[in-house]
Amino acid sequence: MPEKQDLKSMNLEELRSFFQTLNAPSYRAGQVFAWLHRGVSSFDEMTDLSLSLRESLKKTTYISSVKIVRKLTSALDGTVKYLFSLEDGECIETVLMKYSYGYSLCISTQAGCRMGCGFCASTLNGLRRLLKPSEMLDQILMASVDSHCRISHVVLMGIGEPLDNFENVLKFLHLLSCKGGLNMSLRHVSLSTCGLVSEIYRLMDYRLQLTLSVSLHAPNDVIRSTIMPVNRKWGIDALLTACRDYIKATGRRISFEYAMIDGVNDSPACARELGTRLHGMLCHVNLIPVNPVKERKYRKSRLDKMERFRSIVAKFGLPVTVRRTLGADINASCGQLRQAAQ
Repeated sequence: MPEKQDLKSMNLEELRSFFQTLNAPSYRAGQVFAWLHRGVSSFDEMTDLSLSLRESLKKTTYISSVKIVRKLTSALDGTVKYLFSLEDGECIETVLMKYSYGYSLCISTQAGCRMGCGFCASTLNGLRRLLKPSEMLDQILMASVDSHCRISHVVLMGIGEPLDNFENVLKFLHLLSCKGGLNMSLRHVSLSTCGLVSEIYRLMDYRLQLTLSVSLHAPNDVIRSTIMPVNRKWGIDALLTACRDYIKATGRRISFEYAMIDGVNDSPACARELGTRLHGMLCHVNLIPVNPVKERKYRKSRLDKMERFRSIVAKFGLPVTVRRTLGADINASCGQLRQAAQ
């Protein structure tokens, strides 16, 4: 028997082609697409489809879903952290955060990660597999239904390296912004990368209006190669050249993420070097207190050191802020809940 097809990963054009194979009118594709993006879990909920068509869909396709394995809610700020299980038993994490502008959801793009960053829990057991577009959508749909809220912003900064799952992430972004579905503007989407230079250039060719967030975390190759193995393939000079080219091509400001690690990258000298490298770029620098991970040796910088660092970088004419910590009492950083469940 042929393997059932993942209906939610199909775009409208693919759905129309698929419905032709079922000898069904093409307008049915739009109806099914709308149902899927409302979060229905069964074909029986698609009440405007004929019984025969629903039975045909049951035989040939499936509706993906995620299940809540664990849910933690912060008593400090209401941040919600989900541990979701996928249909094959793999687990991923998703974090829902409330801001003044609405709800933002940080989603995973892979089960595990192979990037090997030295301060991150997500990569401890390597990469298990890539997520499908439907599984990225499912995180949004489930979190929205469970928390009874409308998610206005999506951040691809959970478990996994989004640009290491390029094709599936690109298709997810198309589905997310489709008018027949969630219809989210890509200006409300941030995509984070540890610095896959070749894939940054690929992404640049699509001229998407999302925000590219680059995990820099160091001002030079000596420090960055120690904590981020990707830097041994693409050094900072190559990465920043790609960032400048990306800004020129898209007109979009880049956000540089900088995890503040005590005694590693938080000195005044590091701040001056970072300011010198980024001076004149259309960018924003986001200083992040690194989250302690019990399997890692790194600890976050003191608040006074972070403020001194911020002040020095700002003198180079760069917008720089210290990220507000959310969900500190529920280990809301990526990978910690999944690691504990394995």
